[in-house]
Amino acid sequence: MANDYDIAVIGAGVAGLNAAIAAARHGARTMIIDMLGAGGQVINVDRIDNFPGPAEGMSGFELGPMLQMQADEAGVEFALDTIETIAKTETGFRIAGADLDLNVGAVIIAAGSAKRRLGIPGEAEFEGRGVSHCASCDGPLMRGKNVCIVGGGDSALDEALALVPHAARITVIHHGSGLTASATLQAKARKTANIEVKLNTVATAIRGEGGVSAITIRDLSTSATSEILCHGVFVYVGLEPNTSFFGDTVALAADGRIVVDLDMQTSVPGIFAAGDIRARSVAHLAASAGDGVTAAISAVRYLAADGIGKPVTHYASAG
Repeated sequence: MANDYDIAVIGAGVAGLNAAIAAARHGARTMIIDMLGAGGQVINVDRIDNFPGPAEGMSGFELGPMLQMQADEAGVEFALDTIETIAKTETGFRIAGADLDLNVGAVIIAAGSAKRRLGIPGEAEFEGRGVSHCASCDGPLMRGKNVCIVGGGDSALDEALALVPHAARITVIHHGSGLTASATLQAKARKTANIEVKLNTVATAIRGEGGVSAITIRDLSTSATSEILCHGVFVYVGLEPNTSFFGDTVALAADGRIVVDLDMQTSVPGIFAAGDIRARSVAHLAASAGDGVTAAISAVRYLAADGIGKPVTHYASAG
């Protein structure tokens, strides 16, 4: 039975788009599948500094369509769907979603991660009514108001800085004794008058009526609790890999990410992983792009080496 495509890429973020572009340019019939569309989570990022490009940076809204255009020109086909299963077949793999049911020679998993939740009272209740994960989207709604950012990494400070033109006061709440964001971002935050940082502090509840009005915090040094009056809470406390859809198909690390070798090969020959869904990723866009290209070339070599028991001759040389 002939496969519908040579390579299926699951996920249309930076890793997935670069994987699809590289695979198509090496002659593979390539399909990229995502539940939202091209760009992934970066589409909502106001300014991207960890990807090669203009010195002034670029927005995710610019980067996503740019990569999609390159993929279109390379001959990549796109589909909107949520993949539910990946199963081995005689000629490769069958991937099934809500609408799609395809047979492919190799799979590249680049489904990325979802933002981790705090799991505190009020978080789910006020989602979309003051609780947000996108400062560039909801920042204008906070004009002249006090807001809180929960988190201490690059994403937290990136979004805090994106809120500066809108919010009256921005309080960054972080459980550690020091922020983990890059030195450049920390320096920018320190120079910004309306950003305050509270270390050794955790959020314990979000309250309000109809919308957020305050967040309860606890000082880890003294165990004292207090409240900060605010109208918005932006949560950036890390990422959870989107690996639930394939169950135990491939080996996972202790943190739930996919174990790969230097070729981005998983524990199952013919299935590759790229981006922050794979173990030991540094979670930078430039690294994710490199992961995608490596996975694509490895997948092309796998197919060209008769990895599925059927000669393949139409691929360009992968070096």
